[in-house]
Amino acid sequence: MQYGQYPLPRFTVAHLSDVHLLANDVLQYGVVEPEAGLRLALERLRRLDPVPQALVFTGDLADRGEPDAYARLRELVEPLALEIGAQVVWVMGNHDARAPYAKGLFDSDDDGPQDRVHDLGGLRIIALDTSVPEYHHGELSTDQLDWLRDQLATPAEHGTILAMHHPPIPVPTLEPAAIIELLDQHLLAEVIAGTDVRAILGGHFHYSSHATFAGVPVSVASASCYTTDPAPAGRLISGVDGHQAFNTVHVYDDRIVHTVIPIPEAPEVSGQPDEMRALLDALSPEERREIISRKDSDFNTQGESHEQHNENPLTEL
Repeated sequence: MQYGQYPLPRFTVAHLSDVHLLANDVLQYGVVEPEAGLRLALERLRRLDPVPQALVFTGDLADRGEPDAYARLRELVEPLALEIGAQVVWVMGNHDARAPYAKGLFDSDDDGPQDRVHDLGGLRIIALDTSVPEYHHGELSTDQLDWLRDQLATPAEHGTILAMHHPPIPVPTLEPAAIIELLDQHLLAEVIAGTDVRAILGGHFHYSSHATFAGVPVSVASASCYTTDPAPAGRLISGVDGHQAFNTVHVYDDRIVHTVIPIPEAPEVSGQPDEMRALLDALSPEERREIISRKDSDFNTQGESHEQHNENPLTEL
């Protein structure tokens, strides 16, 4: 049901990043349980409406590049993807290791750059491997840029989304992170300028951020393990066990909407039951506007006291 002036999105993509799974239930920093964070994220993802047609993981999938961590990642993610009918798009990160990544996720012996193209019914998603073996900063080789240029030479029906671990953005709230950013970003800008690239998805910094690059919107997803506090107290860098999130990417014909989805649960202080949807669907647009938009309607006044919180002003219609 369409309630507003926009149609439903043509595509929905779930954008997760920085899972940092560890083999054998090891804890990060002796505190953080990466698998628990991923499980919470997948449970939240299961509730999304519209249902995602793709699950994009922008890197740092395994904290130490362990084969068992990649195997466990597939065990957790692939059943959900199958259940909802979504493609899975894996992307290399600086914590990943190419050989076990390729073997564990693609059953491949290719230990070179892990660049791949995915077709989502006319929406092209290109996974770019920005990792540099033995380093944490990012790079794209001349060969990779030439390959990308060749891919983009033919536009996709609904455009292209680039998925990469090191996003091409400034990091003003985490300046030391610039040391491990994507190098020579101008070379990538030259390749994508004027192409059908509609969005760039990234991770790496463990907090949500947004920018533009070569005229293309960039969306950075936070992490499901631990996050970086962008406003720490008396600390140069502060990793915290909180504020975990992933993003949704709703693709329309003429725009893309990015939404941050917090992973931890929070107590509800107001709301309506899901049964209210059918009641709204039965009303005309004008009736919905009078009930939902008018400030003195029963809907907007019924929550002013705790006693009225659970009442449904539409049930008598």
